[in-house]
Amino acid sequence: MNWTEKYRPDCLKNIIGNRRAKELLKKWAEKWENDTPAKKAIILYGKPGVGKTTSVYALANEFNWQTIELNASDERNKDIIKKIAFSGAVNETLSYDGKFVLGKKKLIILDEADNLYEKEGDYGGKKAIIDTINETRQPIVLIVNDYYRLVKGNGQPLKNLCMPIEFKPVDAREIVSLLKKICMAEKIKFDEMVLYEIAKRSGGDVRSAINDLQSIAYGNKIDRGRIKYLGYRDRQEKIFIALHKILRAKKIKDATKIAYRIDESPENLILWMDENIPNEYSHPADLNAAYEILSRADIFLERAWRKRYYGLWSYATELMTGGVAVSKKHVYERFNKYSFPTWLRGMAAGKQARWMKERIARKIGIAMHCSKKKAMDMIPFVKKLLENGMTLPFDFDEEELHFLIGEFAKGIYDKKDKKQATLF
Repeated sequence: MNWTEKYRPDCLKNIIGNRRAKELLKKWAEKWENDTPAKKAIILYGKPGVGKTTSVYALANEFNWQTIELNASDERNKDIIKKIAFSGAVNETLSYDGKFVLGKKKLIILDEADNLYEKEGDYGGKKAIIDTINETRQPIVLIVNDYYRLVKGNGQPLKNLCMPIEFKPVDAREIVSLLKKICMAEKIKFDEMVLYEIAKRSGGDVRSAINDLQSIAYGNKIDRGRIKYLGYRDRQEKIFIALHKILRAKKIKDATKIAYRIDESPENLILWMDENIPNEYSHPADLNAAYEILSRADIFLERAWRKRYYGLWSYATELMTGGVAVSKKHVYERFNKYSFPTWLRGMAAGKQARWMKERIARKIGIAMHCSKKKAMDMIPFVKKLLENGMTLPFDFDEEELHFLIGEFAKGIYDKKDKKQATLF
């Protein structure tokens, strides 16, 4: 389970950072409870991961309000907003059995509101929000990363209709304190310096700090050697930005220029494209055209491998990036979340498993005076003996034991009087 969800606070006091912002949010909610709000809606703005969305849902939980949310995956044009947000804002609250509940509030949440989807010929998304706020009988929260993007142009009236509340990056010391609590809850031994490094790298983004912690917390131990693995997330974010630009490019040369700037082989890049084209292109005709071009790029890659002629890589790269980019017929402007390639993730896990097996086999080989190949064949027998409670003369560390026998490793590793058993 993702730790950002597992440890998501359910009340405002348990959310770290932004004390002043949380106080203003709660006072606004209290006025709604008394039907005396100065502003019917609020705008929460700030960088991703600083607690905006978490605070909204914690607030709804504290006041026992129902929630209606439109998020970044919705095509939030004026018709959708009128159909969902407007009807929810002006109608009475229904209970789960379908009865009206007088005095019960609903919290209307428009997340990623600065990424409104307004396709050509339909630029009424912001106007629909303004109309909803003017008519609402329910509290409304707009959540944005960029406040000025929301209120510019035809969003100007939102400045007077809404109360803005800024959420700032969270102090590193508070993030470290939270990471410690998570480690203790997960029974993970940790080096505090590593937690400070995670907090520093996060730049005040609590969500990314928790994700980084989870990514290196295998084997129930976090030591300083794991810091080197934190750098990949920065590289991954750069790939996401590059994909965004490639898939929205309008010229072949623009897309291919971006592709050549990122340090990614054509074999890996085609996997990133394959995974994320559906996240960006929603129209069936565009999907069909994009994958037709991608399949041709794959043919060039196969020929490059078969004939050992890597000059074909350039053709493959231009097809999978520039070719895909210009194959689309529609313009895509809404916010989209990209994904790490599923196949690559599986290969990474497999590579780590192979590396761990080799590490274990080396220790078995030294103790048993045999080759690494023979030692690899002995791993299943060693695993069985360990599961039966035997202690063996291989000097496995806790991480290696955890790989072999999972949670049983801790009990074996903590024994102070290790008995040196043999296989004979």
